[in-house]
Amino acid sequence: MSLAPDLDSLIRGQHGDPFRLLGAHVAPDGGVVVRALRPGARGVTLLLRHPDDARVPMTRLHPDGLFEARVDGLSSLDGGIDYRFEIESGDGAAIVVDDPYRFGRIISDYDLHLFGEGLLLGVHERLGAHPTSLGGVAGVHFAVWAPNGQRVSVIGDFNQWDGRAHPMRRLVPSGIWELFIPDLGDGAHYKFEIRTDIGHLLHKTDPYGRYFEVPPRSASIVCRTEGYAWGDQSWMAARDDSGASFTRPMSIYEVHLASWRRVPEDEHRSLTYRELAEQLVPYVKEQGFTHIELLPVLEHPYGGSWGYQVTGFFAPTSRHGHPHDFKYFIDACHRAGIGVLLDWVPGHFPKDAHGLARFDGTALYEHEDPRQGEHQDWGTLVFNYGRNEVRNFLLSNALFWLQEYHLDGLRVDAVASMLYLDYSRTDGQWIPNKHGGRENLDAVTFLQQLNTLTHADAPGSITVAEESTAWPGVSRPVHLGGLGFTYKWNMGWMHDTLKFTARDPLFRKWAQNEITFSMLYAYTENFILPYSHDEVVHGKRSMLDKMPGDSWQKAANLRALYAFMYAHPGKKLLFMGDEFGQWREWNNEGSLDWDLLPHFPHKELLTFVRALNRLYMSQPALFERDYDQHGFQWIDSTDHENNVIAFLRRGASAQEEIVAVFNWTPVLRESYRIGAPVAGTWQVLLNTDATDFGGSGTGPTGAIETEATRAHGMEQSFTLSLPPLGAVVLKRPPV
Repeated sequence: MSLAPDLDSLIRGQHGDPFRLLGAHVAPDGGVVVRALRPGARGVTLLLRHPDDARVPMTRLHPDGLFEARVDGLSSLDGGIDYRFEIESGDGAAIVVDDPYRFGRIISDYDLHLFGEGLLLGVHERLGAHPTSLGGVAGVHFAVWAPNGQRVSVIGDFNQWDGRAHPMRRLVPSGIWELFIPDLGDGAHYKFEIRTDIGHLLHKTDPYGRYFEVPPRSASIVCRTEGYAWGDQSWMAARDDSGASFTRPMSIYEVHLASWRRVPEDEHRSLTYRELAEQLVPYVKEQGFTHIELLPVLEHPYGGSWGYQVTGFFAPTSRHGHPHDFKYFIDACHRAGIGVLLDWVPGHFPKDAHGLARFDGTALYEHEDPRQGEHQDWGTLVFNYGRNEVRNFLLSNALFWLQEYHLDGLRVDAVASMLYLDYSRTDGQWIPNKHGGRENLDAVTFLQQLNTLTHADAPGSITVAEESTAWPGVSRPVHLGGLGFTYKWNMGWMHDTLKFTARDPLFRKWAQNEITFSMLYAYTENFILPYSHDEVVHGKRSMLDKMPGDSWQKAANLRALYAFMYAHPGKKLLFMGDEFGQWREWNNEGSLDWDLLPHFPHKELLTFVRALNRLYMSQPALFERDYDQHGFQWIDSTDHENNVIAFLRRGASAQEEIVAVFNWTPVLRESYRIGAPVAGTWQVLLNTDATDFGGSGTGPTGAIETEATRAHGMEQSFTLSLPPLGAVVLKRPPV
């Protein structure tokens, strides 16, 4: 049978099985021939290592670079054949290269089976680009999933981005393509060229790529991410033993790395990962936060997406440096005693041509039907959670960040958009599930698998859901029918408290339920109380500017609001800049307004947040029983006329009790009586109106003695001078 049609197809870049033609093969007459496809080569010589280092000039079979040589003295490939090529380029220079087509398969049938079942949880170790050695030859193993591609090639700066040079082997029936290219290593730039079933050529970045060019360039870069010398062994060992640690304090500083601080003297550039380790980590430590939460650092093409439209799911963005530099940053956090959480985005991905969208010319990672596969609000595509290989991609990605980068948890973005088939859709724009309902059953299964897997395989790590609906059991165990998240953002609390404190104090007494309502559902989930980046953009105004009144009243309101957050059951989260009260909304293209710090009320507000974090960390009553209803008791939630609320927080020990009192009006309320659970001398731990915090200096300090006067159903009570727009926190006397 003539090979001419196959060879012609190979030359045109259409052949799906290059290993059948290239490399060493037994000829029909029983001899051995070696073929090479080297577009642009002037000539190729076959260099035989055995038996006598023979040089065999190869015959050009086609003007576009197909060469062939017959090996004398061989009639079979038993025992293999060891050879190289000497390539003469157009300018006459000669280089010696190995032949990718003399190497066998790397990915096993068992791997393919697991991948097809969605169970190859280390798939990122098989697919992508991995420097390795075969038979003592160093090179890079490339693999990609493109089941509907007619032909897939590796293209890069090592082959002039020519898709004819390195066509890959299809591993039937998985749809995975692989190729080992010798003589390559770290730093090689590459993409995959995919010829679709209708003949279109797509140039795609590696879905499993570990490193990318700095946007707007989009090539993947071969990169060894292993080999970093971690120094956080003590942190990781303690984390592994701690579990979710619901009884520990958690005060999270949410950060967008590109805009936290910039370098004005160097063209206003963002800080590198190593510079962030030197500047951000000490700042967070000094301010008393326990964790940093990063807006997505996964590689993304458009900075204005804040990282929420990801193209490189396995790569920290190269905008700030090398992957090892990102590990250095996380390492520095851990050595300083700070945990690191990452915003993770499995809910959608962008339509950029080089990314996952219609990866092999078909809806591979997404759904074909836009009623299932497109978020119209964001112009993004929805992952097909019902497809095993897609679910495998996402699950292995979650484990990758927790294990490879030692991250302490994942905050899963936009969970509501995953759970509901009709999310932000009208009638006719969505397809019901098999029961006729609006729930995305595949997404539910995926999220349950995610949480079960990460809790088991990354001990001590946490998962956090940004979920804004009343879906039941988001942070309840999977075996009890929940989704299995460790925590859930309390979006209702956030909206209610901001709505309440934005009101003119004159009208707050008619809306006091907005500040107290959260306790009706506080124990239905394991809540984190967030004031996140979403609340200081798009015309919502900064946290300080949301508050009513003049600058003094705004600052006083904000101090009271922050004190309420820290006293309320639940873990805490503040977005960067909120701690010193920016006037402007957050701008991802610039830096925080650090020049405000020397001025009132910013310096004082920063001092206050630092004191608040330290108070929080030192008082077990404020965190030990966040998710135990016996850790909270209203003293009074009904004094609408004075707009005062008071409550009790309890720790695990009976000795750990805190009373918190809030005056939401600009009126000094003298001799205000509060019920006390025990008699004695109560210590004032915090007065938000202290002059150090920018207040007027009214309100109690030092110690307060109880009196045998019944109030709020208690036999003991004390009277306080409640500062205007202020809060007072007191601690139970020791026995």
